[in-house]
Amino acid sequence: MTQPNPSAPSPEIRLQENVAPKPETMTKIFFEKFFKNKLAVVGGIILSIIILSALFAPLIAPYPPEQQNLLNKLKPPSAEHLMGTDKFGRDIFSRLLYGAQVSLLVGFASVLGSITIGTVVGAIAGYFGGIVDAIMMRLVDIILSIPDIFLLITLVTIFQPGVDKLILIFALTRWTTTARLVRGEFLSLRSREFVLAAKTIGTRSHKIIFSHILPNAMGPIIVAATLSVGTVILSESALSYLGFGVQPPMASWGNMLQDAQNFTIMIQAWWYPLFPGLMILLTVLCFNFVGDGLRDALDPKNIK
Repeated sequence: MTQPNPSAPSPEIRLQENVAPKPETMTKIFFEKFFKNKLAVVGGIILSIIILSALFAPLIAPYPPEQQNLLNKLKPPSAEHLMGTDKFGRDIFSRLLYGAQVSLLVGFASVLGSITIGTVVGAIAGYFGGIVDAIMMRLVDIILSIPDIFLLITLVTIFQPGVDKLILIFALTRWTTTARLVRGEFLSLRSREFVLAAKTIGTRSHKIIFSHILPNAMGPIIVAATLSVGTVILSESALSYLGFGVQPPMASWGNMLQDAQNFTIMIQAWWYPLFPGLMILLTVLCFNFVGDGLRDALDPKNIK
């Protein structure tokens, strides 16, 4: 009778050794790639602080944004006014918080609209091709041939300035880049096996577009949307600075800069233009950092 070898591994141990390691999920891979980009992480943290500050502005702001005190105009930063006051004696810190609400609302709402329009146009053009693609892409070329700033100023002048009109105008003029991006993705994906299989079993075109192909093209769309928010905030600030955007007394970062454009004020009250300008720079920069991080994390070439 053969004696069992005490040094031999038990059947349970041999079974555990033969079990393959659990593969990493796509979510885990995404976060690992994203958190390797330190600038994207820092940008995400700062953006979160800015967004939360805007949401809770009524609780954080020490003064109402329109409250004037001409006896305290152009006061430097102090314990009473953390970022000083403007030429009407209004607290700049409070106006920055409420201005963040306007700038972020215009940015997010405009991009949501433009991404939706661009995705639908690009998906239809890329999936059907032929004459449909040619007509839609010529429309895109016509819109892209018009300088952005002149088109925006013309439309704002016609429809009159206002937050709701700014959102509508940005949504209707900023979809072209997304349309081209989505079209390229669909041209690449429409000949894949899963699309051909769906066509073979008689799946309708709209279901193939939105249920089969679009989910596989969401990575570039998310990256484009993130980068576009910063661009729209910058454009809104430029229009407000020129007097075509958000109108006083409503605060926005752009019209705060417009109020401070007097040379004497810029020399004597450096804090007046400094803080709105820094907020625009910091917010746009952070959106770009986060967009770069998302691009790296969602790129299939980086998944090994």
